[in-house]
Amino acid sequence: GDKSKIRKRHLVLTEQLLKKNPNLCTYNETSLNTRQDILVSEVPKLGKEAAMEAIKEWGSPISEITHLVFCTTSGVDMPGADFQLVKLLGLSSSVKRLMMYQQGCNAGAVMLRLAKDLAENNKGARVLVVCSEITINIFRGPSLEQDDNLLAQCLFGDGSAAMIVGTDPRPGLETPLFELVSSAQTIVPNTDSHLKLHLREMGLTFHCSKVVPSVLAENVEDCLVKAFEPYGISDWNSIFWVFHP
Repeated sequence: GDKSKIRKRHLVLTEQLLKKNPNLCTYNETSLNTRQDILVSEVPKLGKEAAMEAIKEWGSPISEITHLVFCTTSGVDMPGADFQLVKLLGLSSSVKRLMMYQQGCNAGAVMLRLAKDLAENNKGARVLVVCSEITINIFRGPSLEQDDNLLAQCLFGDGSAAMIVGTDPRPGLETPLFELVSSAQTIVPNTDSHLKLHLREMGLTFHCSKVVPSVLAENVEDCLVKAFEPYGISDWNSIFWVFHP
């Protein structure tokens, strides 16, 4: 709708794929194997597209990437999507990898936080951060008893993003877009039932309480104060920050 500001979404799913796998369309039908087979194949490929764009913008040789952190909520497998991406991109066999699963909408923030720590604690490190999500795990027919999943299908699409993170940029060779100053994370008590995803035989089920917006509104100020006070920042509109449940 108008409030979501969503104008276009991209999906790996096609009508042909759905006709070939009708178990993806029925609510509560066993279909995890079908979903996994698609995700394990497609998630690294989608991540590759974003990674190649990031590497191109960075402008340095791919051999200078020292670390790879990859995150997805789509398709748990071993070797993981990080390993597959190393092969797809032709990264060094000695690149240091970290694979993260089930971070949900907060994946980008978590990955940047980890990349910041890696870059600051490993001199000369250049960390390739990749998030790749395919929503086939939550795609299914509607249910009158559980309409949360329909909300997820209306909001989310497929996509990937990537970035190179490092310290001490080389003049004339690297042009940073942003400086990562800080990251913070806060658990609001008694909210663990408000936003949940459960992996079941029918895929990933989505559960979102109607109180989530009000809980965020009631707690955002305290979170911002704790995050910015150590840096002497009280004018939150003077800097760029991102807040996500």
